[in-house]
Amino acid sequence: MPSLKDLKNRIESVKSTRKITKAMQMVAAAKLRRAQEAAEAARPYSERFNEVLSRLTRAAAGSESAPKLLRGTGSDQVHLLVVMTAERGLCGGFNSSIVKLARNRISELVAEGKTVKILTVGKKGREQLKREYEDLFVGHVDLSGVRNLGYADARSIADDLLARFDAGEFDVATIFFNTFK
Repeated sequence: MPSLKDLKNRIESVKSTRKITKAMQMVAAAKLRRAQEAAEAARPYSERFNEVLSRLTRAAAGSESAPKLLRGTGSDQVHLLVVMTAERGLCGGFNSSIVKLARNRISELVAEGKTVKILTVGKKGREQLKREYEDLFVGHVDLSGVRNLGYADARSIADDLLARFDAGEFDVATIFFNTFK
């Protein structure tokens, strides 16, 4: 049985851990608040951009002079699923909800006899999907060394996807990601 001194030390240790945890929670709350403000500030731009892109896609859909990206390949046999998750965990259902949607879509496409390819962005999605679908993987974008994601990182991913499309590696791409509401 532990001595009285051991119990007092243990109580002090728990109190100290509680203080550290509280400080970490406060820092995380401040970071989350800043991220939410940044997301809210970008929302009008994002909505307008999506609107313009939708109009452009509809206008170019039937045109032979439209770029291949807007015109499409005319087939939907080969599907590339781009699964975007976090590099680290401890974010609740953030990663698992994305992976669950991707798994459901993979099952649907395989049942329809379609060819499925998977490209992951973020370590957690790769870890969860690789166990089950290793033979479907065509790539992974490693962001573990990136501290703050920016335009250059997004551009690199987009360039990779466009190169794969131009090379005829897939007919349809579906991107799985979470949306801030």
